[in-house]
Amino acid sequence: MSNSSEPKRHVVNGFNSPSKIHTQTVSSPSTTLQRNNFSRQTAQQIEKILIANRGEIACRIIKTAKRLGIRTVAVYSDADEHSLHVKSADEAIRIGPPPARLSYLNGSSIVDAAIRTGAQVLSSKSLCVNLQMRLDSVVLNELLIIDGTCFTKWISCFDFLSESAHFAQLCGDKGLYIYWPPASAIRDMGDKSASKRIMGAAGVPLVPGYHGNEQDVDFMKSEADKIGYPILIKPTHGGGGKGMRIVQSQSDFVESFLGAQCEAAASFGINTILLEKYITQPRHIEVQIFGAKYGNVLHLYERDCSVQRRHQKIIEEAPAPNVTNEFRSHLGQAAVSAAKAVNYHRAGTVEFIVDTVSSQFYFMEMNTRLQVEHPVTEMIVGQDLVEWQIRVANGEPLPMSQLQVPILGDLPRPSRPNSVAIRFMACF
Repeated sequence: MSNSSEPKRHVVNGFNSPSKIHTQTVSSPSTTLQRNNFSRQTAQQIEKILIANRGEIACRIIKTAKRLGIRTVAVYSDADEHSLHVKSADEAIRIGPPPARLSYLNGSSIVDAAIRTGAQVLSSKSLCVNLQMRLDSVVLNELLIIDGTCFTKWISCFDFLSESAHFAQLCGDKGLYIYWPPASAIRDMGDKSASKRIMGAAGVPLVPGYHGNEQDVDFMKSEADKIGYPILIKPTHGGGGKGMRIVQSQSDFVESFLGAQCEAAASFGINTILLEKYITQPRHIEVQIFGAKYGNVLHLYERDCSVQRRHQKIIEEAPAPNVTNEFRSHLGQAAVSAAKAVNYHRAGTVEFIVDTVSSQFYFMEMNTRLQVEHPVTEMIVGQDLVEWQIRVANGEPLPMSQLQVPILGDLPRPSRPNSVAIRFMACF
């Protein structure tokens, strides 16, 4: 006989059949913890989180939520009905058939699930958190928090839909207040040409190149001649290295340019291209930033992700090796300036290319979400960034100032905890 005081998990097995409900007993979440020096005084109290993702990502959020005493709701497609994240959550709701475009990438299903979850539970508040996931050639990401006007509800997404301005618009059409990076920041940072124009105006260093709207192949070829070879051809949207081409000479430009346009169109639905001077001896370093709506933005130091295969990151290390404190400070300040230029708040990553010959760094792009590599940063600063997401969504300010952010990687060896993440890849 189960204890009636224990919470129940309601698994809705039919997206269009809310009456099909099964229950089972799960262990009670731990009492709410006050960590990271966050304020105890908040405008609202999040009681339930709906996690709009699956697998290890969803389990990662459930772990933090339970530690904070917050109930969790999982969503799943038919293929994931018996997955660990569904079993681990307090509740679960079906959002569609196995294809991601009909479930996890279906913004309407996510919004409807959030609304239905709010109607089914006693709590008047929920938070939907969606971490990073990349699916084949589709890269749709979005980091949002939504507050309903007719019902108190929060939705926060990072990935699957975490950089989709269309999803942001959909939420607005439903009368939901978006509290996360502004839709304009998501849209501008999702367009690499627009982001570079904004960063240049903010004084953030840029690689010499062309980031304009004119896309005629002859015009682009003349711009490449001005920049000087070798150059890098890069799609203005998407990621994962798709559509990127290194061009060594003028004779190779047209074929490479047209090929990049075709691949970009097939992968992202947009074929616009930008040109950059190719850095022949680069390092790829990204900076974790975090902002609150109170106007405070800080960085949590950098991750080196220079070891890549086909422009996909394989190894991430924090703090970046062979980096001076002065260089680290300048890099972090540039990342904060980039975030402030678009009125950014919540977690994000600003990526830089470093010319190892000149030691100059240049802005590459900004990811408006908490990336899958975030645990590498957590290990060197001793903070739980998923908890930061939840608490800031709850109306709390950032728990510390820039000067208070620890960097455990500066401790003397052997106590210095350099953190490394390695991606295992199936090669075909």
